Formats: sequence, C-alpha cells, structure tokens
Amino acid sequence: MLLSVKNLEVSYGNIKALHGINFDIEEGEIVCIIGANGAGKSTTLRAISRVVPVGPDSSMTFMGQNLLDYQADKVVSKLGISHVPEGRRLFGNLTVKENLQLATFARKDREKIPSDLELVFSIFPRLEERITQMAGTLSGGEQQMLAVGRALMSGRKLMILDEPSMGLAPLLMLDMFEALKKINAEGTTILLVEQNARLALRFAQRGYVLETGEVVLSGPSDELANNPEVQKAYLGG
Repeated sequence: MLLSVKNLEVSYGNIKALHGINFDIEEGEIVCIIGANGAGKSTTLRAISRVVPVGPDSSMTFMGQNLLDYQADKVVSKLGISHVPEGRRLFGNLTVKENLQLATFARKDREKIPSDLELVFSIFPRLEERITQMAGTLSGGEQQMLAVGRALMSGRKLMILDEPSMGLAPLLMLDMFEALKKINAEGTTILLVEQNARLALRFAQRGYVLETGEVVLSGPSDELANNPEVQKAYLGG
C-alpha cells in the first residue's frame, strides 16, 4: 500500500471539515475524489500535504512511514509527495524555466533532474516553447501545465492535484488528463480532486465520493459512473 489514510479528521475552529474518513491508494494507481463544493475534498489533500493539522486519532502512512512525523516541507523533499494546489500558485514574476528549477531545490538525486526536465517538455511541449516567458503572462492552460510540470520536477512518487481542470476549455481539459495519464505511465501515482466528476471517473481507475466530510461511496470508476446516486448528484443523470 502506497498511501493509507485512517480516521482522518480535520477541523477549522469549531467546524469539523472531515469526520474520520478512510481511503487507500496502491502504487501506480490513478484515484479520484469527487463531491460537491464544501465536501472536504481540498482539505483532504491539504491534510496529506501536512499543511493543516489533523485530529489526534487520525492515521496516515506513506510507503510504511508515519506521515504525521513529517512537516510539510519534508513531505515533498523526503517522501516525494508533490501537491498541485487549486489556483496553481506559480511565481508569476519568474520564467517558466525558473519555476521548474525552483521545484528541484531540495532534491538529492541531482543527476536525474535533466531527464525529468526532458520528460516535462515531452509531455508539455508548449512549456519548452515558453521557457523564457514570465509565468504570470501565460494563458490559463499553460499555467496549469507549468503547475503540473513543477510538481513533476520535485522528484515525485505521489502527485496530488486539486481541480486540475478548473478554468480550462473542454479540449484543454482532455489534454490535461491525457498528460496525467502519461505521467502515471512514467511511474507516478496520482490522487486528484475534481469537480468534473464525469471526466475524473473516465480517467481514474478508482474513486471515492465525499459528502460533508464523509466518504459515502467508493469503488472502481466504472461502477461509480453507473451508480444511480452518483449519476443523479454529479453526472446530470
């Protein structure tokens, strides 16, 4: 088991965002979490990245290591978990190349950085064309490519993505998910939060449905896509 999450609880003051959720991810999988706004999807990713505190009875292990023993920066540099946040959060006053280079700051395997840069450009050739352009001047689709490329450059074992299709035109959404499939084929396990449930279930192998901080359904993507409750709530069926 690559990632195991048990009884995950997160509260913001007196408001409990996650009510003891459980899920697992095997190495090599693409897994999605779907649900309405406010269901706790982004909070789940932030908890894995250790940027929000979790409840005392929560348990998270990654590759057999206790994830709760690691601070947020070490989750990236020591464990190899990269997070593509909602809104991309690029350094807009730096170039494409500089944004990608910054992601390698804590890497110990410096010899692998050039090949990873080649991988990024093979998946996102537009970034190579824009290599000297300031990130803040890129289109929305290009910025999303750069955010994912930056996560790739951090030396990832698990990539978690928050709404990778947000703000993209339909064709660009498909391009982004095809790129994620290529990244997965190169050996990166992927966990993504996505409000476009139809698209997420099309590309992921398994999924979890989150409602008001609780996992209410889980299973293979095709089963969830054919579930009447999921169709009614998330697929317009």
